Amino acid sequence: MFTPAKALHVDDNQRKRLKHLAESGNTPQKIALRARLVLRAGEGRANHAIAKELGISRPTVLLWRGRFAEHGVRGILQDAPRPGRRKSISPEVVKRVVEATLHTAPPGETHWSVRTMAKAQGLSRMTVQRIWKQHRLQPHRLETFKFSKDKHFVDKLRDVVGLYLNPPDHALVLSVDEKSQIQALDRTQPLLPLRPGLPARQTHDYKRHGTTTLFAALSMLDGKVIGQCMPRHRAKEFVKFLQHIDAQTPADLDLHLIVDNYSTHKAPAVKRFLARHPRFHLHFIPTSSSWLNMVERWFGQITQKRIRRGTFKSVPQLIDAIMEYLKNHNANPRPFVWTKDADTILAKINRCKEVLGTPQ
Repeated sequence: MFTPAKALHVDDNQRKRLKHLAESGNTPQKIALRARLVLRAGEGRANHAIAKELGISRPTVLLWRGRFAEHGVRGILQDAPRPGRRKSISPEVVKRVVEATLHTAPPGETHWSVRTMAKAQGLSRMTVQRIWKQHRLQPHRLETFKFSKDKHFVDKLRDVVGLYLNPPDHALVLSVDEKSQIQALDRTQPLLPLRPGLPARQTHDYKRHGTTTLFAALSMLDGKVIGQCMPRHRAKEFVKFLQHIDAQTPADLDLHLIVDNYSTHKAPAVKRFLARHPRFHLHFIPTSSSWLNMVERWFGQITQKRIRRGTFKSVPQLIDAIMEYLKNHNANPRPFVWTKDADTILAKINRCKEVLGTPQ
């Protein structure tokens, strides 16, 4: 037999507030339940009767009676802080997980996942996640690389980086390249617009309406881009673009153009143009080193922001979209800033070669 509990003291203001909490549709359910519990206790109802009526345990009734008696209404509005401690991971366990991540792989697989590592080491996946985060390990990620085999790699690297970091006086440095085969793609169904909780959606299938090539010259001085779209990217078109650059830049400045090793840039027609226009100077990046050409960064931006998700019913519509983006970019340009000197880059390349055991 339970000893009947004394009626819980609840004054008028408290009773009014408790009734509001119990009846309001905006009150969280657990708070409303506690309010009903305290109101019944204030009427002198037995603890076991309150528990049975509300579908809770008698210890729960005792807990919230005590909280109300000690702290008033404030006592039932929030849970008491629960004691706990952060689980510690021994240095031996950390070392074992890190070594396994760096130097082994699960049987029949190429890399570890959180769950496979947790199972192999007898740990929780959260423990593995904490260790990987602490040591900046991301075995699920894979990036590509390629070493240039250009015999003149160092000379070309120093030449191009020198232009970025220390441009010559009375000259413009332009990073030049072509983005070829840009497709005018028209989706087979209209775009489903962005909505709360849902991203914008487009069909996976599309209609092709032709292609264009974007020639671009990024000014390292102010970030402006000289651009021109043409149907193809032969030497003939490249010479036309050089003529366009000639018309768009001050005639009293030398022009240092950073270009890749595409055969178009070395064609006889281009050499004849350069002979007639001595203010043009071409600087070739090493082979397999497109990362050295800063205009590639700008190509990435226009692809992400305007081309990839665009819908174009014709090539002229695609060209209009590209030129509109170019115009908006040049209205508020931001220069790309090169920060690494040649020696720093060469040192990093040499470290990578040491890891791979590749000759310097």
